[in-house]
Amino acid sequence: MRHATFATAFAAVSLLAPQASAQGRAIPTPASVIGFEPGTDRRLPQWRQVVSYFQALDASSSRMELHTLGTTTLGRPFIAAFIGDPATLGNLARVRDAARRLADPRLTTAQERATLEREGKVVVLVTSSIHSTEVGGILTPLVLAHRLVSGEDEESRSIRRNTLTILVPSLNPDGVDIVGDWYRGSLGSAWEGSGPPTLYHHYTGHDNNRDWYAFTQAETRMVIDSLYSQYHPQIVNDIHQQGSNGSRIFMPPYMDPVEPNIDPILIAGVAQMGKSMTWRMTAQGFTGIANNTSYDAWTPARAYQHYHGAIRILTETASAQLASPITVSYDSLRGGLNVDPKVTGVDFLTIWNGGAWGIGDIVRYQTAASWTLLAQAADDRALWLSSYSQVQRNAVAGKRAPGRADWPASIVIPAQPARDTAVNAAIRILQRGQVEVRRASGSFSANGRSFPAGSYVIHTAQPYGAFAKTMLETQRYPNLREYPGGPPKRPYDVTAHTLPLLLGFDVAMVRDSVTAATSMVSPVAATRWVATGLSDSRARRIAIFANASAAMDEGWTRWVFDQYRVPFTVVTAREIRAGNLSSRFDALVLPDQNARLIQRGPTGNYPDSLKGGLGDAGAAALGAFVDAGGTVLAFNDASEYAIEALQLPVKNVLDGVKPTEFYAPGSLIKVEYDRAHPLTAGATAPESVVWFETSPTFDITDASRATVVARYPATGDPLASGWLLGASRLAGKAALVDVTRGKGHVVLFGFRPQYRAQSMSTFPIIWNALRGTRAMQP
Repeated sequence: MRHATFATAFAAVSLLAPQASAQGRAIPTPASVIGFEPGTDRRLPQWRQVVSYFQALDASSSRMELHTLGTTTLGRPFIAAFIGDPATLGNLARVRDAARRLADPRLTTAQERATLEREGKVVVLVTSSIHSTEVGGILTPLVLAHRLVSGEDEESRSIRRNTLTILVPSLNPDGVDIVGDWYRGSLGSAWEGSGPPTLYHHYTGHDNNRDWYAFTQAETRMVIDSLYSQYHPQIVNDIHQQGSNGSRIFMPPYMDPVEPNIDPILIAGVAQMGKSMTWRMTAQGFTGIANNTSYDAWTPARAYQHYHGAIRILTETASAQLASPITVSYDSLRGGLNVDPKVTGVDFLTIWNGGAWGIGDIVRYQTAASWTLLAQAADDRALWLSSYSQVQRNAVAGKRAPGRADWPASIVIPAQPARDTAVNAAIRILQRGQVEVRRASGSFSANGRSFPAGSYVIHTAQPYGAFAKTMLETQRYPNLREYPGGPPKRPYDVTAHTLPLLLGFDVAMVRDSVTAATSMVSPVAATRWVATGLSDSRARRIAIFANASAAMDEGWTRWVFDQYRVPFTVVTAREIRAGNLSSRFDALVLPDQNARLIQRGPTGNYPDSLKGGLGDAGAAALGAFVDAGGTVLAFNDASEYAIEALQLPVKNVLDGVKPTEFYAPGSLIKVEYDRAHPLTAGATAPESVVWFETSPTFDITDASRATVVARYPATGDPLASGWLLGASRLAGKAALVDVTRGKGHVVLFGFRPQYRAQSMSTFPIIWNALRGTRAMQP
């Protein structure tokens, strides 16, 4: 194995002047195009400069080929750089075909697979800069690409010879400019280094990295359709940043739990790669490297790769204040789960002693981590390919594969015309995830149940059957504690992702393989989403509140409204404080956000024009709006703001309850609707559930002014999917309350009714509330 240090290899290549390639053409350095060396304090590139650099590399070398996959949400070019030997890039069709055949063992003989494993290229996908305030992520790909293309040392040659590296310099190009423009404008001010007062993805903000199974965003779909589905990468390196006061960098192994449908070979591969990277970087003198902390492998929302044969290597490097340097004292270092940055151990081998930390350090650590991954992939090329091949052979074996005897052989989505929109959304998700979906030509029976003609059948013995299974079954998150008898061990993200419950349709797990006559379903077109009386109509004047302390839920609300073509106006705190809302609007949505942030607005140093939330003036304006006949919809935590600001006869019974007594960190919980109330019209899911994520739960203090529209069951286990501790605290309590005030209404949602644009089963309640007070008279 080769162990040239990053510092030595990197120092050999100056970034200031173009370098000569083996072909005799000048290879442009990043600095020659963007005007500064990546890692320079207080300097960030614009997206057009990033694109220009990759175009210049493409023009200068046959070792790179630049692809434009499409345009982003806001219209910027979305690019991917393919890097390898000229012979590899000259025959990408052959690389795609080899990857396709390895991904589906049904297409090859054992001898053909052996040849592919022996002679193929490891496809490594490197993705960066999805979270735009993690600004090292837009600089590191420039350094990586330059070294990969220009390097003449044996390690660089080995990487090009043994791999096809697909480098996506930013999964969120719009955010590169949203954050960069804000940062450049803040230099020298009191708010230098702060995040922008808007979402850095137009719709999702930080949640753009939670879209890897719902595929709602244009950027997600481009990567899935053009890269994953075409090149079937075996290794994925996902470059991120974390907080400033912990380890200097995290890399796997991940901490428990591991989602049970992931092949153990993949998790072993993740651990092997992460420890190999740790070993190499430690030998190169890097300190403060952490494994097995903070980040888990539970949800496919972040780890699409684990259900498609690839290992996902997440790296999280400590942040500065965007590109402005900071000083981190040793005393300020704080530990996380399993790791204390002041104590060495098997998952934290060397201590970083504190000191100056800046964008140059971030780029140095990120580049070293990605380079060690590529070097390891090249060194063990044949082993990575044979491991991938075995994962895929297990996949097509289905129940016969080790550890899968209790899997269903088939999953049936019965024909259910009343829920066509939900079923259509699910089928489109599965097909985009490369799942083979079949349809029955006639009625049939399985497991003692009859299914009508037109039902969908998914066999789990197929290349991506695990993806279908995890998306269609219920989750049971393990009851993990920080220590015996201690508080719950916080999951990195949420704990449930059950599409039938989220979208609202029926599904059946069938023990034995369905043998009815079926045919493969071609990619289905999207059903047009319609909110009766609201889509394509301005009969109702609707506002959505956008705080200067930006909330992801506000962006998701806009996305859902845009897909349903429901017109709306975004209003700021200043506009609400100005009052006279009833002259402009009939209904106003308060997206999920902490009540204090809604009341006070952004915290920290910001321009005076952005300071102040709704305050007393905003609360008075909202009260007058409702009194005059307006409707306020308060989602999840915003309900607590509405209760206090509008003096509603409702209280949150979970206020002040400790996590050791009640905990539900993103779960699906059963509810019982008052079907006589008009808010529930159209909520036709076979099982009534809501998305509960650190949500409020209500008691009514004046029944003459408030009506319970949905409540949790008084008896039994209310958990439908995910993790719930302290279920008794929900028993019989209200999840959805309609409160009258003056001539108007306030609808309190003790849940997220449009959670990440996935909880379609509760969308009808939103539309019913927006239609107005007359529609809500019970």
